[in-house]
Amino acid sequence: MNNLLAVKIGNLPLQNPIMPASGTFDTTLEPLIDFNQLGAFVTKTFTQSRRSGNALPRICEVSSGMLNAIGIPSKGVEHYISDVVPFFNRYQPPLVASISANTAAEFAQLAEILTDVKGIAAIEANISCPNIEAHGKAFAIAADSTKKVIKMLRRATPLPLWAKLTPNTGDIISVAKAVEDEGGDAIVVGNTLLGMAIDVKTRRPKLGNIMGGFSGPAIKPINLRMTYQCFKHVSIPVIGCGGIETLNDVLEYLLAGATAVQVGTANFIEPTIMTDLVQQLTDYCQANNIKSMTDLIGQVDDTPFEPYTALS
Repeated sequence: MNNLLAVKIGNLPLQNPIMPASGTFDTTLEPLIDFNQLGAFVTKTFTQSRRSGNALPRICEVSSGMLNAIGIPSKGVEHYISDVVPFFNRYQPPLVASISANTAAEFAQLAEILTDVKGIAAIEANISCPNIEAHGKAFAIAADSTKKVIKMLRRATPLPLWAKLTPNTGDIISVAKAVEDEGGDAIVVGNTLLGMAIDVKTRRPKLGNIMGGFSGPAIKPINLRMTYQCFKHVSIPVIGCGGIETLNDVLEYLLAGATAVQVGTANFIEPTIMTDLVQQLTDYCQANNIKSMTDLIGQVDDTPFEPYTALS
């Protein structure tokens, strides 16, 4: 393990803080990058049963990013255990299983199934997905629904438990505290922003689901702000996610309080981006006498600026 870049998410050690965001990375990247250079594997979100996902089209490009309404198509937990887990167990980084469900009880059932599967190091609960018990609102929109699902997940599994939050909430701090209070080991901040695009020629939405998740560089200031807020109000690790394309993006998230980061949309543009960032972060630390990631994590200088005084 490269001690210079090493971090810990709870009790789970990572050789570096760079990992993929769920849904933006899979086995097809194997010929293009050295998987063993990554900090962790976060695989595509899956559900307990098979599901087909949303109507086409599911992806469209927009200014400064993209919209997606994939709808979490899934081959189910049996396929994940039989095919996905063995593939990634051939490599050194820990495997993080990203899961989704329609109810808190279903989340718990799926987590319980995964608990004894050899090779799964942690569970990332995608609680940004619709909660049918709350009329389709995401679990992570509110603290009470977050508290309920994390409580049931914590009872269901002793595995490290990460909660992926949504930037669509108006109260990210309360939601993050709910995860911590119910035994979550880390929070991922965060998922996509709800957006929409229209084809003016056809006057039809560009997504078959009408609305979808907006990701890419434009959302970075929002998720960076939420990462900072969460770091200031919870003691569990924060994993930053949203709009990461460059070394400076990584450094901003670390300085804001992220212990690690997830790279998403940029993987579609440049498949080698994650391993490039690992090397760039190493070079930066060596050039700037950074001895460990603790020299960067949460080290933003946020002392108040002097008040502005207008000239008389």
